[in-house]
Amino acid sequence: MKQQKKHIVIDARIRRASTGRPVARLLEHLQEIDQEHRYTILLEKNDDWKPTNKNFGVSHTRFPIFSFNPFNQVLYARQLYRLRADLVYFTLSPQQPTFYLKKQATLTHDLVMFKFARAGRLPEWLHRLRMQGYRFLMWRAHRIAKHVVVPTEFVNDDVCKRYLFVNRKITTMHESSEPPLSGRAKTPDNPPENFIMYTGSAFPHKNLENLITAFELLKEHHTDLKLVLIGKREYHSKKLEKWAKKQAYFDDIIFTGFIPDEELKWYYENARAYVFASLSEGFGLPGLEAMVHGCPVVSSNLSCLPEVNGDAGHYFNPLDVHDMATKIDEVISNETLRKKLIEKGFENIKRFSWRKFAVQHLQLFRALLGEK
Repeated sequence: MKQQKKHIVIDARIRRASTGRPVARLLEHLQEIDQEHRYTILLEKNDDWKPTNKNFGVSHTRFPIFSFNPFNQVLYARQLYRLRADLVYFTLSPQQPTFYLKKQATLTHDLVMFKFARAGRLPEWLHRLRMQGYRFLMWRAHRIAKHVVVPTEFVNDDVCKRYLFVNRKITTMHESSEPPLSGRAKTPDNPPENFIMYTGSAFPHKNLENLITAFELLKEHHTDLKLVLIGKREYHSKKLEKWAKKQAYFDDIIFTGFIPDEELKWYYENARAYVFASLSEGFGLPGLEAMVHGCPVVSSNLSCLPEVNGDAGHYFNPLDVHDMATKIDEVISNETLRKKLIEKGFENIKRFSWRKFAVQHLQLFRALLGEK
């Protein structure tokens, strides 16, 4: 009698979010390498992703990626129980419902929320209450998980320090860069000639106020320099732009909002440098994306960024705007250093592979299922 395939459920509701790229690539490569298990991929209700491997199926869910609502917690747990999985892999801690107690593993991308979460539009008392709930759910997710996956050794160390019980059930699986954006680069309207750039969110830990302040110092010697900030307009980016309007060189700061890939490609290919001023990251994909396009990276020396960027980054203390300005100046003013960083960038990206990321996951799934 033919043995039934073990059933693995992957919660991929985060797939389409800005932090969902590792999940999207994991699904892509797992379908190419795994014929021995049956998969159910849990998606948001309006996500139209379709599998290419007959061993993969889709189940939609109406529950949000993250919720404190006890009804959502109970009802989502019930949906998971009905799937009768041998293993559930949650791709974002703490998206797992507290009441689901069967075999599970989790991906923890970072612990940034503990250090940099702000109240935003919420009253301070409600923010504090929400953070208490978040701390409990994160603790619970790591306690009940049979294994925890993290993207860097930095996050590995961070998680193990917070949850000592995780030490013997945690594995680092590096994420990867993407190939260069496809198609021909498209020049934006009124393109800047001499500029440095950043792309991504404007969350507080991205340290963009310090980047703008360092840019003002650079303007003393580079009068024609522009700063291009690329990212969709939302609460944090609008707040940053409002603050930037009060600064001396606001007219030389370009907030592009969301732009198509062909324009983003042009910015990468024409920037004097990509500046990553972040105070904390789980992996830091934008730096690798810049390297893929031949853009030199000037980077914060905190968290995982030296681990990921290696010797292809030119590093500064992100809390010292003078050091930041100095290191950016060294790159944009020294063509020999720029070319050296570009060459090292092309070498650095070879260290990472989405296929390896998927293979490591498959090995973990087999181990958790008791397979050889």
